[in-house]
Amino acid sequence: MNSNVSNVSSLLDYERGYECGKKWDSFRSNYAQIHGWASLFVCIFGCIANSLNIAVLTRRDMRSPTNMILTGLAVADLLVMIEYVPYAIHLYLYRRPRRDTFTYGWAVFVLFHSNFGQVCHTISICLTVTLAIWRYIAVAHPQKNHEWCSHRRTVIAIVGAYLFCPILCIPLYITTEVRSYVEILDKNGMNVNLTNIQDINYWNYTFNNTTNTTLYFVKLKETPMVNGMLNEMNFWIYSVVIKLIPCMALTILSIKLVIVLLEAKERRKKLTTTALKTNDERLAESSNDQAKIKKKKANRNMDKERQTDRTTMMLLAVLLLFLLTELPQGVLGLLSVILGSSFFHTCYVMLARSIMFEKYTTEYWFIRFVTCEYDYTYLEKLMKELKKRTEG
Repeated sequence: MNSNVSNVSSLLDYERGYECGKKWDSFRSNYAQIHGWASLFVCIFGCIANSLNIAVLTRRDMRSPTNMILTGLAVADLLVMIEYVPYAIHLYLYRRPRRDTFTYGWAVFVLFHSNFGQVCHTISICLTVTLAIWRYIAVAHPQKNHEWCSHRRTVIAIVGAYLFCPILCIPLYITTEVRSYVEILDKNGMNVNLTNIQDINYWNYTFNNTTNTTLYFVKLKETPMVNGMLNEMNFWIYSVVIKLIPCMALTILSIKLVIVLLEAKERRKKLTTTALKTNDERLAESSNDQAKIKKKKANRNMDKERQTDRTTMMLLAVLLLFLLTELPQGVLGLLSVILGSSFFHTCYVMLARSIMFEKYTTEYWFIRFVTCEYDYTYLEKLMKELKKRTEG
């Protein structure tokens, strides 16, 4: 998620450079009207889906390295979505005066939301890449799978992601703060525009019914170090380390994995063809029982091929959805460093606030839920778990 960027309104000193047109601003304004309800719906659905994943994948008979990683992913996603619900209600759904919206308490919560959301999202990305590595090893090196992807190493990888990612996001923590501003508000706590008032009497009346009110926002710390090295480091870490490198790694791993799966399918097809020819030659000499046994073996081979096809399609879906979500954010973050702050303020912020959250959440609950739906064992356990909880 882009919480760290969407909530920090001034990460770069504003300098003239490349700017997006007013059409993007119009798009952002129109989209903001549905963003609150859309994000709330996605979060609620995602919380339910990830809770079901955790309940089923943590069962004793479902424990495996892959399911352990999926559980770690589900926990990270669940934390993000639970935390985003009050943020969406506060900022998009619960319409209040500025005086009540931008209080110190809510500003502290927004600062926490920015940091916490980015950390959990980074953990999710890290575990997604880990899952791709584990799957590639399982398919490409099955003889080494139990050694390289043991339960112990899987636990280390998951715990390592939960410990390393908060450290990776340190530049975000030290470059943002809650800062106070004084604004002129009317008696209802709303904005007052004194510049367009032509009637002097109405101007005096309006001015006499206003108060100087202290509001609180999440901003970038105003220090030379933050405005320079740390600020640039923050964007490089966000765009390259957290976004682009995982996209490249997952792309390479997924392509290699799909190639290995297709090669295995081709080998199995050749072996099956050879076996069928041999079976046809011996069929006349075989008894009915032997023929049934051979038919069962052939059916098992067909089931394996279908499972390979399902896995291949699932991996392609994961790859495309992950790239669709993460790659644009990484590219936009990188362009913010290269093209300057004007691009960030006029292009990146508009897009980030408009579409990135839905892309992120849609991708992750879809991947986690659909990935498990491809596993018939998971579906069976899920039905049993739901029945058990309903009857209990």
